Amino acid sequence: MDDARLAEELRLTIGQLVRTVRTADTMPAGEAAVLGYLDRDGTMTAADIAKRRGVTHQSATKAVKELLDRGLVRAEAHPLDGRKLLLHLTPAGGSRLTEERGRRADVLGAAIGDALDPGEREVLVAALPLLARLTDRLRVT
Repeated sequence: MDDARLAEELRLTIGQLVRTVRTADTMPAGEAAVLGYLDRDGTMTAADIAKRRGVTHQSATKAVKELLDRGLVRAEAHPLDGRKLLLHLTPAGGSRLTEERGRRADVLGAAIGDALDPGEREVLVAALPLLARLTDRLRVT
């Protein structure tokens, strides 16, 4: 299989895996994404989140408003631009994100246990560093 075909198969397969695992989520994908960005990357604005997610500012702001209303995110005035808000993950938001990630891991773990034999699990373990290296490569390009 050539590199282009491998890339397309990998993209399709991983995309379907991620979408299927996310069916375990109990919150909208946009809200979970906002919590994830704040957890991984720290404080940011709604515009930063919109850019990272590849969505409109309006879409990101809607998700942020829902999270603010539920106390999962807090906002403070931007020190350099009073028109902007800096968003922070609250302890409640961190707990909710941990719950969502746990559900995803449980669903995926059950599938691994049901579908893969020990040798196949070893192949999957061996593939993890390769997938991580590809991810790192894509981040710098």
